[in-house]
Amino acid sequence: MKLGEIAALLGGRLAGDPECQITGVSGLDTAGPGDITFLSKKSSGEALPETRASCIIVSPGAFTPGAQIFQMEVDDPQLSFIKLLAVFQKPLNHPRGISQGAVVKEGSGVSAEASLYPLCYVEERASVGRGSILYPGVFVGKGSSIGEDCIIYPNVTIREGVSIGNRVIIHAGSVVGSDGFGYTVREGRHVKIPHIGGVTIGDDVEIGACVTIDRATTGQTEIGGGTKIDNLVQIAHNVKIGRGALVVAQAGIAGSSALGDYVVVAGQAGIADHARIEAGSILGANAGVMPNTELKKGAYAGRPVQPHREWLKSMAVLAKLPELSKKVSALEKKLLELEKEGHQ
Repeated sequence: MKLGEIAALLGGRLAGDPECQITGVSGLDTAGPGDITFLSKKSSGEALPETRASCIIVSPGAFTPGAQIFQMEVDDPQLSFIKLLAVFQKPLNHPRGISQGAVVKEGSGVSAEASLYPLCYVEERASVGRGSILYPGVFVGKGSSIGEDCIIYPNVTIREGVSIGNRVIIHAGSVVGSDGFGYTVREGRHVKIPHIGGVTIGDDVEIGACVTIDRATTGQTEIGGGTKIDNLVQIAHNVKIGRGALVVAQAGIAGSSALGDYVVVAGQAGIADHARIEAGSILGANAGVMPNTELKKGAYAGRPVQPHREWLKSMAVLAKLPELSKKVSALEKKLLELEKEGHQ
């Protein structure tokens, strides 16, 4: 694309040659001639980074008059860069229709405009919407539905009774609708609790690789629209996650917990069963929420969790424990000496 075309697309003000050809999008450190890159909105424009790119996208505060590199001024450089990444992304040509190597059972409904690769298996009464793409090895169980324009990557298992909205992305190796981990003990034996509920996933959800989302005992495990789930996350039976939440790698959410809209759960955080976390809350990395805990909107950290500011104070004290231990030992020694002198 020409720089002038990109400026029109982004609504930017160009200082440079509008006829300059841009052939790629790259980061500051790796950009070369023909590339366009961006300077973070938080960065200062006093000294433009040394880059070999043909043009750099900057915010108004970072615009540098007279700079040797072409510049394009926009309100939000990062968002503009994201738009360009989508424009320059190489499209994948997916064959429409059902591959001869796929199995689609009678009574299922697969759109003629969907793409099913070899080794896909769609059970009875399941459905796949228009424009959705199922890569090799995808299993769709009885009565499950996949909406329109979804991308289901290889070896994803979607068990029976799962409802998936539109524009959902599920990465390789994930399992949606597995049995919940539920047992009761009778006469020294673990008796399995059947899980006959389902899973409901809203529109525009993205699920990372090797994520497990368990089906409900009864009712539904729910993932709200726009929520993004990182790799290696465990979501247990009957969990309810609101809209726009972020759940980061290796986090675990135990049964019947509820997370409000736009909650952030950082990496390796653990949420025990029946916890309630109010919308807009943030759990720091490795945070631990105890069973039946109710957290109001705020930022939390630590195991067990406490308000983030209090946790920071605790960590400051913890760092001084070796020094405090020495002082206590010295005081104990001094006290013993005083006691001996008193007896004499």
